[in-house]
Amino acid sequence: MSNPYSAQAESSAKQGFAFGISIVAAALLFVASLIALFQGISAIAKDKLFVATPDYVFQFDLTTWGWIHLVLGIIGLLVAGGLAFGAGWARVSAIIIASISIIAQFLWLPYYPWWAILIIAIDLIVIWAVATWQPNDLTS
Repeated sequence: MSNPYSAQAESSAKQGFAFGISIVAAALLFVASLIALFQGISAIAKDKLFVATPDYVFQFDLTTWGWIHLVLGIIGLLVAGGLAFGAGWARVSAIIIASISIIAQFLWLPYYPWWAILIIAIDLIVIWAVATWQPNDLTS
């Protein structure tokens, strides 16, 4: 005899797990975006924190990098908010913004390598968390 409560409990557990993954991804994207925002502000202000190597192939002006990080940070914060509220558009947007952030951080390596590596790792975790969350499987 099948117990209707066990199927409901299993569905509830899946729903809770999916919710947890989406909140973790939103929090990580929020942190990565906030750091990118601060990196951008610091670079635009021409802070002495950043040291550029003169012979790097992907060299841009520090102010240009600042604006790139500032824009990515703002968009990432908006997407993290959408992801936290469960918006469908935010899942795809989170993967896209985290992927763009990985590319930007790779190109940012000569300016501040340890932060860039940290943000690349956080972005990879965000992509994994959002990509593995399957909201359509909540009812099965």
